[in-house]
Amino acid sequence: MPDRLRDLIDLVLSSLDEGIDGAELAERAHFSRDHLDRLLAAATGESPVALRRRLLLERAAWQLRAGVPPAEAASLAGYGSVAAFSRAFSRAFGAPPSAYAGEVHLPAPNGIHFHPPAGLLIPGGAPSGGDLTERMVLHHLDRVRELLQAAASLPADELQRELRPGLVVVWFEGEEPSAALMCERLVYTLEVWVAAIDGREVPVAGAGDWLPRFERAATDFARIAKRIRDRGAWDDAFVDALCEPPQSFTYGGVLSHVLAFGAARREALAGVLAQLGADVSSGDPIVWELSHSRHSSVRSGASAP
Repeated sequence: MPDRLRDLIDLVLSSLDEGIDGAELAERAHFSRDHLDRLLAAATGESPVALRRRLLLERAAWQLRAGVPPAEAASLAGYGSVAAFSRAFSRAFGAPPSAYAGEVHLPAPNGIHFHPPAGLLIPGGAPSGGDLTERMVLHHLDRVRELLQAAASLPADELQRELRPGLVVVWFEGEEPSAALMCERLVYTLEVWVAAIDGREVPVAGAGDWLPRFERAATDFARIAKRIRDRGAWDDAFVDALCEPPQSFTYGGVLSHVLAFGAARREALAGVLAQLGADVSSGDPIVWELSHSRHSSVRSGASAP
């Protein structure tokens, strides 16, 4: 959704408790009344006044379900009398406001709804195909890539400094007090699990620079995660012949293990790299998603005729 449109919708939201009309909304948006009506109607299928009225009624329904008296809900929705509110509410929801316990959302042409306690639910557009599994896997791989690139900018002796003595991230792997050891284990863990799932030989630890090794393992890991997700094979088990003795694991358990302990290790590494003077981001998945969406939009726009 274009930022300007979101600004206009936010303007409607901020006006809910102010009792303003369409003309004042248009003035705040720096548009003529007719232009604002046409703009929002084209984008949302509702005029600003209709959108605002519906959101107020949806909020009133939520308030009534939460125990707010009808008279108070009527006043908060901008109605001059309980009778007028009751008529409007009954027309919209098919039931009077007294003891209302039904759905909060009314039919809408745009998917925009009141979101308690004081926000909006705005649809994200056409599905991108990225579910939670894909988002978590891609975020983890992007974050590890960023940290390995940051580590490559630091002197080798700094990476070997033991700044976290006694730190144990994974209970069976022992201490990892230095950035260098954290980097190696982030890469090697991915290599080992890819080899175990794909039935390959045990990889050699420390065999080459981190980034090239990581890129190979990351490509394979993303492929494996997608395959498991598409098949719904979370509970399917495989025998890991690389263990002594061989052990059976589910695919879902392995992916959860890699992402859970990988997140703990990578953020510990981020703290050490920052202490050593490297430039690292917050690692927040919300910030990553926003940046990822912007980059995708730029790429899509660049390829458009």
